[in-house]
Amino acid sequence: MVFAISAIVALLFLLWGVFAPETMTTATQAMLGFTISHFGWFYLLAVFGFLLFALYLAFSRFGQIRLGGDDAEPEFSRGSWFAMLFSAGMGIGLVFWGAAEPLSHFATPPSGQGMTADAAREALRYTFFHWGLHPWAIYSVMGLAIGYFSFNRGLPALVSEAFRPWLGKRVDGGFGKLVDILAVIATACGVVTSLGLGTLQIAGGLTHTLGLADTDTLHIAIIVFAMGLALISSLTGVGRGVKWLSNLNIAIAFILLAAVIVLGPTLFIFESFTTTLGGYINNLSYMSLRLTPFSKGSWVADWTLFYWAWWITWAPFVGLFIARVSKGRTIREFVVGVLLAPSIVSFLWFSAFGGTAIHQQLLDGINLLAVHKEDYAKTLFAMFDALPLAKTLSVLALVLVSCFFVTSADSANLVLGMLSSRGNPNPRAWVKIVWGVIVAAMAIVLLFSGGLKALQTLAIVTALPFALIMVGLCVALYKALAEDEQLLDKKEKARRHAVDGMLARDISRTGR
Repeated sequence: MVFAISAIVALLFLLWGVFAPETMTTATQAMLGFTISHFGWFYLLAVFGFLLFALYLAFSRFGQIRLGGDDAEPEFSRGSWFAMLFSAGMGIGLVFWGAAEPLSHFATPPSGQGMTADAAREALRYTFFHWGLHPWAIYSVMGLAIGYFSFNRGLPALVSEAFRPWLGKRVDGGFGKLVDILAVIATACGVVTSLGLGTLQIAGGLTHTLGLADTDTLHIAIIVFAMGLALISSLTGVGRGVKWLSNLNIAIAFILLAAVIVLGPTLFIFESFTTTLGGYINNLSYMSLRLTPFSKGSWVADWTLFYWAWWITWAPFVGLFIARVSKGRTIREFVVGVLLAPSIVSFLWFSAFGGTAIHQQLLDGINLLAVHKEDYAKTLFAMFDALPLAKTLSVLALVLVSCFFVTSADSANLVLGMLSSRGNPNPRAWVKIVWGVIVAAMAIVLLFSGGLKALQTLAIVTALPFALIMVGLCVALYKALAEDEQLLDKKEKARRHAVDGMLARDISRTGR
């Protein structure tokens, strides 16, 4: 039922976009306006709450609990584990927004005047904010819930099963099916957003470096070719295709990052990293809850709310995938690893790419904003043009975003198959193929009907119902952890009572 209804909803959306694109655009824009004006506050409070909840679980009495039980051991090394969760979590976005987002905030900051030193500091700080602890807190909460109920209670790896301690057998009825359907739809929309960004980035790179015409035909060819590779990879399993591609992604990403640091304004990059990290930590709570009710500005909606919604739509996908590869790790290790390691790498990434772009615009007299205003996707390659080995860096970036594209699609096919196959960790090949075709078709339709804006709209609108589900998920997870802890305490007390009784009987017999 979950597979059938989810696939039908996705197909209806496709038909709507094909036969009535203008109507679809008007309707989604109206839903976007309603969501932002009425529920923007909820997105901010919910995501900040997820961060606090994840930290609480890590450093509370629950932190020592191991996913899979006390005797469980990790299936993957820490290096491979980090590579897979990082590649699945935000690979394409890092490449697409690496130079473009800080430069955009520098020109149009959330407050104050643009194109100034203060605007540059704020640009990097808010980029850290959008790509740091908050998104990974969302993934942590989802991954912990699915992993705990799957590995420690033996339940299927489904979002709905996390509500079983709270709702009991009602999860087997309509509510459980609705939760899983929403999880599938949210996942599909989040993945489509990322694949659309990846397509724009690859097309922009091919246009900028090779002079190819940036046409709809090129976009279709990129999506079809990359999705074909992803399907081939997904059919080989997590231990082979996804793992190998993830490790390759990380290797290429670190080579590109090191090259930009060495060839770019190295001292400026490290000073920007240090200064921005301090500003990020000092202003974390303020940025987490910042809205503009008095000035009615749109910056928070255009950026922060879009990102929070995008991460929420990715939560079932990334959370389930992280849970799948995290058996054997304690809750503390899980949360600290998922929160800190990717965040630090993201901070370095944006300090290098965003810092170089701002340095070129602010201090070197290079007008990157002219390219940026024309096409976000070409900002990165225009930045490379002002560095040594420009062609080599552009080719590396194209290879990296292509690999991230394939890895994200690969992981998405697996997760969508699991969610729509009653949590089966190895869904049938035809299920993954069907979802691969549907996701590719949705990406094509959205790119034709509005490009980047359409992708952002889809993410924000579809995230709202699933954000409510995630709040309930936190309650259910805490309830389950507390219940299991009480059960363990009772067993421990019973064991001690039995031991004390045996000792007492032994003393009474022996007189000693």
